[in-house]
Amino acid sequence: MTKAAHILVVDDEVNIRNALVTMLAKNGYRVCGAGTGAEALQHLEEVRVDLVVTDLRMPEIGGLEFMRRLKDKRSNTEVVVMTAFGSIDTAVEAMRLGAYDYLTKPIDRERFLVVIEKALERQTLTFENKQLRDRLETRTRFDEMVGESEAMQGVYGLVEMVADSDVTVLLTGESGTGKELVARAIHHKSPRGGGPFISMNCGALPENLFESELFGYEKGAFTGAMSTKVGRFELADGGTLLLDEVGELSLKSQVDFLRVLETKEFRRLGGTRLINVDTRILAATNRNLEEAVKQGMFREDLYYRLNVVPIRLPPLRERPDDVPLLVDRYLSASSARHHRGPKEVSRDAMRLLRLYGWPGNVRQLRNLMERLVVTVRDTTIQPAHLPEEIQAIKEDARTMLITLGTSLEQIERQVIERTLKEVTNHRENAARLLGISLRTLQYKIKEYEIRD
Repeated sequence: MTKAAHILVVDDEVNIRNALVTMLAKNGYRVCGAGTGAEALQHLEEVRVDLVVTDLRMPEIGGLEFMRRLKDKRSNTEVVVMTAFGSIDTAVEAMRLGAYDYLTKPIDRERFLVVIEKALERQTLTFENKQLRDRLETRTRFDEMVGESEAMQGVYGLVEMVADSDVTVLLTGESGTGKELVARAIHHKSPRGGGPFISMNCGALPENLFESELFGYEKGAFTGAMSTKVGRFELADGGTLLLDEVGELSLKSQVDFLRVLETKEFRRLGGTRLINVDTRILAATNRNLEEAVKQGMFREDLYYRLNVVPIRLPPLRERPDDVPLLVDRYLSASSARHHRGPKEVSRDAMRLLRLYGWPGNVRQLRNLMERLVVTVRDTTIQPAHLPEEIQAIKEDARTMLITLGTSLEQIERQVIERTLKEVTNHRENAARLLGISLRTLQYKIKEYEIRD
């Protein structure tokens, strides 16, 4: 657990309820009480609880019925039941419904605290096992960030370094570069991977809705607030909150958020109770926040609070060598999703895809691959199948696009391929242009498996 366990005590007998709440609080637990099953269920809708201690004999909603409803909604919440009317049948039914243990009144203090500790230990073990399974299942999620370029290797390294901490990360990059994908990778690789990942698009919210969406509101807080709503900050308790398009926040919203970011405490709109959360913050933006700070559009103190570890996602035009990998990934995925046969991209078409500037970045490429899978009947995608703006790309036959960081082997292969193409695969002419012997050229063609 990343914080003190939160326990809910449910009993219609006020004196017993208060005594148990006091006892648990003195032993370091966060505790709250409820007098009825209905009140407890409402509380569970609003707050994440680790353990429920409940009486089995209560008016209206009895203990067993309360347990059924609880387990339907919060199956991972541990339950300890107690009653003054204990019987083996009731105990068996309670255990069948998922109770950890069964206590009879009057409650023995020492046994009660031992049972509470053991129940929480089991929940911690269950949580850790689930977290381990989730990590094993989500290892491939890191692989969803496709790319072998030096720029992407740098991103992978930063993700690995920040994942196991709670440091605030600012993800920057153009739209479509995969900022949310990186945020999810950080979350799933972190100790919080078994907790919630909540994303909030700041650019889609008007200023008057930001506070209620982020912090939630109490019933009756304003006209139309017919029930209590838990905000995104609280929903992410124990997990990660991504504030996407954080650069679109108004100055007033920036002030509200900065205060909560520093204290991790807030009140719901219309509420008086101070709520504490254990939430990691990640932020993403396609804006230049430094420039926004200079223009007075973004608070400098908030910028430095968010920009503890910056991770820049490179645009696709800066990593053309990753284009074939992305094409292969998205062609395969789209073919499977739409039940179409496999497709490949011709060398000429791939050359155009590598040269294209991709203003929409990876998102644009992914959408194009899906379009081609659905609309192209041939098994091989040719230049004629590509959009006009990609077909229109012109390249000087005697110039090449080389990305900074490209390995010497990759450059050598590209030069040989382009030279062979220029001389229509006449190897002697190619060797003369390259300034090497024909034998050396033939060796390189074989080494790099170049088809000419």
